[in-house]
Amino acid sequence: MRRFILSTCFLLLPCTSLLTGHPSVCSEVIAEAKTDKVAELYRSMQLEGVVNWKAFRQAVAGYEKIEGRKRDILTLIDFSKPSTEERLYVFDMKKHRLLFSSVVSHGKNSGNNYATSFSNEYGSYKSSLGFYLTESTYQGKNGYSLILNGLEKGINDRARERAIVVHGAAYADPSVVARGGRLGRSFGCPALPPKLSRPIIDAIKGGSVMYIYADASDYLAHSTILETRDLL
Repeated sequence: MRRFILSTCFLLLPCTSLLTGHPSVCSEVIAEAKTDKVAELYRSMQLEGVVNWKAFRQAVAGYEKIEGRKRDILTLIDFSKPSTEERLYVFDMKKHRLLFSSVVSHGKNSGNNYATSFSNEYGSYKSSLGFYLTESTYQGKNGYSLILNGLEKGINDRARERAIVVHGAAYADPSVVARGGRLGRSFGCPALPPKLSRPIIDAIKGGSVMYIYADASDYLAHSTILETRDLL
């Protein structure tokens, strides 16, 4: 009986360190629980060996924080991978399914086969990292296109001003790799193979979350959405 009462007392204790009385343990416990949940989602979608775990974990952490999202769809672009590999993934977060995977172009001044340099500046012709919300579609000079709203100040919030949109492009077709050793590059837009651009745009338009990832400590130091506890 005494052992039962003691256990119950521990369950009722506030989320503080038993040794120091400080609440620091609380955030660590919550972060670990969230990571376990994301890891379970990662396994249930059978993403091992397909999607970068670190990129996926960050994408889901941000997705859960963005209140303005209207759809249970998450797009991850993983710029730690070369342009010759599939590195754009569309997830149905409600049905726990991977809907699409595709190659995707990066900005011409972000790098050659790998994107290694990023910018929020107009005229930089570089890709921008971070979280976006998708908006409406339109017919432009690149055909059927999707407007992106950058959510992170100083990182990607000039996306609309820079006309950074999702669109199809012949230079983003995998056949280009055989000729040049890498995918063609854009002016900063995530450009898709023409055959996949419309179905992917239709799947993600209208208020879904997009996360453009790279293994860049500078981004994490300035992100207005991700925090250290999201990365534990």
